[in-house]
Amino acid sequence: MKQSLGPIRPEERIHTLDVLRGFSLLGILLINMISFQSPMSYYNPYEWWQYDDARLYMWLDIFVQASFYPIFAMMFGYGMVIMKDRLNEKGFSFWKVSIRRLIVLLFLGIFHAFLIWYGDILITYATMGLILLLFLRLSGPMLLGLGGILYLLPQLFYGALIMLSTLFGSDSLADFVDIVNLQQSSEIYANGSFWEITMQRIADWSMGNGPAEFFLYLFMILPLMLLGAGAAKLKWLQKANDQRKKWITILTISLPIGLVVKLLPLLIEPSISIQYIQDMIGGPLLGIAYIAIIVLLMSYNLIGKLLKPIASAGRMSITIYLSQSIIGTLIFYNYGLGLYGQMSMATGTLLAFAIYVIQVIIAEMWLAKFKHGPVEKLWRILTYGRQKGERSEKNEIRVI
Repeated sequence: MKQSLGPIRPEERIHTLDVLRGFSLLGILLINMISFQSPMSYYNPYEWWQYDDARLYMWLDIFVQASFYPIFAMMFGYGMVIMKDRLNEKGFSFWKVSIRRLIVLLFLGIFHAFLIWYGDILITYATMGLILLLFLRLSGPMLLGLGGILYLLPQLFYGALIMLSTLFGSDSLADFVDIVNLQQSSEIYANGSFWEITMQRIADWSMGNGPAEFFLYLFMILPLMLLGAGAAKLKWLQKANDQRKKWITILTISLPIGLVVKLLPLLIEPSISIQYIQDMIGGPLLGIAYIAIIVLLMSYNLIGKLLKPIASAGRMSITIYLSQSIIGTLIFYNYGLGLYGQMSMATGTLLAFAIYVIQVIIAEMWLAKFKHGPVEKLWRILTYGRQKGERSEKNEIRVI
């Protein structure tokens, strides 16, 4: 009988991978919430927020900013290798399937960026994922080494270049303040029509996604995916219980270094160069520490059971990510509740936690009845073009 493609059965899933995806969605929402409620792209956050909000932003900047999207990117690469292995085992073309999946993801990202929220990451993940395919024939150690080199060397070089440039010019974060675009975006998101807001969305997306930014993503996002793919080749998550010493070593190295680098704005006056080093070096290191903590915790059965709802959120991560943007923009944009610019950082952060908790509960309830999240189901249909009734359950190939 001809085999067909199908979803991974619950017993076949790597639950730690799902928990890491679900956990990353919390940090992503906490930071995205700031952009939902204010024109973050155009102001200096250290001056924009005052009093208690400024202190809260400081802690979010240290423990959350730039530390959660690296987790999601690494897990994206990890999942690509798992899918490749499972398709190849059954004789299907990984290239054909994965290219179709990534193209569908690209179109989902375009829809998201232009009609929901300009801070989309799906377009970037889809394009970097297509490039990642070129490297997946490499061994695990090669992928890890290449990912590390492609990330660290350019970031260290560029960070040093920024610091040297301060000898000949200003290094103030105030140089990034764009008064014209700040006022325009604030006015349109707070008071504009859906069409006016859509035009502003496209303009804001274009500001941060030009050719120069695409080039930077080659050394920011792609290397993180390579690291995840390398770890998957070596089955680091599957073998975690037998490799506790390795994960403890990773934690003891990445956590203190990551925290020190992330604390730089408290130790030194915030500046362009300090913030760059904080985010681009400290962020991923702290993200790796978070991964190590979760991997070690998941070795305990009780912790694994307690984190099962977060794993459910990870299983429908695209649905949750997109719904976060829908909820956030409906709360703040004028075609929704119109609260743009009217909410404190503290209230926005509490709101983000509340939204995430509700999403986790809904994800657990949804997956008790269905195999996929709604967007994941749509993604599957657009990729494979097959309905459930057309497949033989016995002969399905499970894909992540």
